Amino acid sequence: MLHDFRDLVGYAAAILTTAAFFPQVLHSWRTRDLSGVSLTMYGLFTAGVALWLGYGMLLDSWPITIANAITLALAGVVLALKVIHK
Repeated sequence: MLHDFRDLVGYAAAILTTAAFFPQVLHSWRTRDLSGVSLTMYGLFTAGVALWLGYGMLLDSWPITIANAITLALAGVVLALKVIHK
């Protein structure tokens, strides 16, 4: 029972933190205005998310792995747009 509750909390956190990136990706994609996005910050953030993804895989933790795989893809889009439209 406790294990199920921990997974539920993990999935809820994963959904909320991953969903938080959709507005930035949509705005960046539509407007191509990334003037307010720091290249250094997004580069470091994307690298950190990649490490979290690896960590989740090492732990065999689906909430961590799935959330960070999706977040890495979303952050990668914003980072790529920032580099392309710099």
